[in-house]
Amino acid sequence: MTQLPITRMTLYKHGVGFFQRRGPVHGESIKLTFRREEMADVLKSLTVLDYADGQVRGVDYDTPQNQEERLSGCSVILNETRTVRDLVESLRGRQVVLQKHYDFPIEGILVGLDEDPTKPLAKSLVSILHKEINSETKAETEMVVNIPLKDVEYITLRDETALSDLHFFLQTAVGQETHRSITIRLSPDEHDLEVSYIAPAPTWRVSYRLVMETKPAETESQALLQGWGIFDNQLEEDLQDIALSLTAGMPISFRYDLYTPHTPTRPLVEEEDRTAAAPIMFDSEAEKKPDAFYVDGLAMPEPAPMPPPMLAGAKFSRALRMEDMDKSVTSGATGKAMGELFQYNVSAPVTVGRGQSAMVPIVSSKLACQKDLIFNGSKMPVHPVATLRFKNSTNLTLERGPVTVLENGEYVGEAVLAFTADQAEAVISYAVELGVHVKTEVESPSVLESLSIENVFLVQHYYDITRTVYQLDNRTAHPKTILIEHELSKGHTIFDTPEPTEKTLNTYRYAVEVLPGRLTSFTVQQRCMRENRVMLQYISYQNLQKYFKDNFLDKRAYQELKALLDKWAEMARLQNEITAQEKRRDKIYKAQEQAQKNMQVLSQNGEEGALRSQYVKQLSQSEAELSKIDQAILQLQAEIKQREAEVGQMIDGFGKV
Repeated sequence: MTQLPITRMTLYKHGVGFFQRRGPVHGESIKLTFRREEMADVLKSLTVLDYADGQVRGVDYDTPQNQEERLSGCSVILNETRTVRDLVESLRGRQVVLQKHYDFPIEGILVGLDEDPTKPLAKSLVSILHKEINSETKAETEMVVNIPLKDVEYITLRDETALSDLHFFLQTAVGQETHRSITIRLSPDEHDLEVSYIAPAPTWRVSYRLVMETKPAETESQALLQGWGIFDNQLEEDLQDIALSLTAGMPISFRYDLYTPHTPTRPLVEEEDRTAAAPIMFDSEAEKKPDAFYVDGLAMPEPAPMPPPMLAGAKFSRALRMEDMDKSVTSGATGKAMGELFQYNVSAPVTVGRGQSAMVPIVSSKLACQKDLIFNGSKMPVHPVATLRFKNSTNLTLERGPVTVLENGEYVGEAVLAFTADQAEAVISYAVELGVHVKTEVESPSVLESLSIENVFLVQHYYDITRTVYQLDNRTAHPKTILIEHELSKGHTIFDTPEPTEKTLNTYRYAVEVLPGRLTSFTVQQRCMRENRVMLQYISYQNLQKYFKDNFLDKRAYQELKALLDKWAEMARLQNEITAQEKRRDKIYKAQEQAQKNMQVLSQNGEEGALRSQYVKQLSQSEAELSKIDQAILQLQAEIKQREAEVGQMIDGFGKV
């Protein structure tokens, strides 16, 4: 990796970094090593440029196999704890040279290892088939020579295959499970090579110091805002004099596995008979439309606030002044807008050792700020919060981060600055005003606004009102101005309330002066129009009179509605008479049924005959009475129909009340 050092590093907030390496390269290839988990991003983004006259001819990289898969077929396999033994066993049948202590080397074909399990190093023997030539007769003699394993000092491999397998094993074993290599193939001769890529990287963070000097008579104060970019070097090399950029914003980024080989599963199609009873016809291909493609973005957790390094453990002989801090530390970065992103480019070269972190000043600007006490019951239910607001006139985009606030040289609190675009307003809350207590009471009455008639319905238009009463108790010795931040309910509008001092996207702010030792009340009212429909015939005379008394109905409308209710009341009376007549008819039916049953058991002579005659007379009278009842019901029904027609005419004549 040192052959092509990092010259520029750009860090982002979503967990990736953009790295650029550049340097002279001699030869036809260069190898770069990456962590296994970095490979997918590297393959997705790798860019190679040659600023000399050379060419980039290709990129090779290790197949993503585990160590066992890669070493399958390798003749040399070494155990981590029995390296020498495994090497000797792997070289069986290979041409080697064994060097003994203080003796001549012996060359030959390695036969094997006779291992003593009780003392494997002290008593094990290495056997080698050695060939000797008689100097006088020139005759060759082959013999198996046994050499104690403990006396073997060197082993020289004469077999190219074994030597190649040993090299392959060692290359595979060194970090193979955690690291992967990429080989960039080049044309011959000299190169001025630049390699750039993205890879996972810890998100950079920012912490701010806001130093202000206030004067009691002034509403606005001057403040010095300083921002420090914090980043980590988790690379496996030192960063020496690199160009550093820190990018604010939220670029879309995702993981896409280009590294792991993927072989789709194909369906199995079995052989079939190839006879067709008739010609086979297909429709022509329709225009293909690409499927929608979506990417799910993952929000990185916010970094934990870090203690302000400039203040931790420090002792001051005098109060910290804004001018002193402004002179001591100046911004070492320039800002660059990049559409939806904003980049801090650190001016001076940065050097950070491996496994270390660093802070660089990226913001230093004087701002006009304003102090306020803001009360929002949903965020702090009892007390207002001390806030500072300022316009971001730094010409920079401010990334989200913790703020340490100092006032007139003293620490007064901490806050979190939200992501703030250039020229936008920022509001930070840094302390709680315990000397002011706020009690909130909410009432929710409904008030009738108007009435209208639609067909057979009386439409009631009324307001759902939310009345919020704020009781402010100033228990300090000084008057306070409290900004009440009132959250608006959806669909509601403010009424009968003073104009707000400020408006935000979701709230109105009201400035309320609170004198010391006094209880001050302030009310905010908001309302939403609702509608309720009631059938006219279900309106009571009491409600009708109330509507008239409260001026929701004029005299003419009141009289027309009263006449309509009278008609319905008369129809109800007629219906009740019909019901009474029907009950009377049912009673007569039951009496006739009982009389007929009694007549069935009586004879026509004597006393029974006389009783039977009485029943006959009774039945004759009841039939006449039933006839009268039927006539009465028909008359009542006719009157009801007439009233219904009159009601319809009256309803058709109604307009808006």
